[in-house]
Amino acid sequence: MKRVTGIGGIFFKARDAVALQSWYKTHLGIDVQDWGGAAFRWTDDAGNPAPGTTIWSVSGEDSDMFAPGTSSFIINYRVADLHALLQALRAEGCKVLDQTDESEFGKFGWVIDPEGNKVELWEPPAGQ
Repeated sequence: MKRVTGIGGIFFKARDAVALQSWYKTHLGIDVQDWGGAAFRWTDDAGNPAPGTTIWSVSGEDSDMFAPGTSSFIINYRVADLHALLQALRAEGCKVLDQTDESEFGKFGWVIDPEGNKVELWEPPAGQ
């Protein structure tokens, strides 16, 4: 079974999320949107659009999206079959969170790594 197939997003906390978002927009040219992040569309070597997106987002320190993890970041990994992977991780003794989410954005599940980091697993919708 394939496990991780790529990185779907990087999410991190900031003491002043608005100021940090502005810094990245001004100095690094990241197209930060009103929701606090940017979507990087994938391209091939020639610059032609390819299926896939990587999300980058800054949240305030009070964000509960990182719970029960103890770090200030989350990496979202693309996976081929979320439910099969979560089942395998549970069988291997990993701390898999009971909650999953399914929406038009795909299927999401979470596991806590041995350092206490919350890891997001994402099965994109078909065609992405």
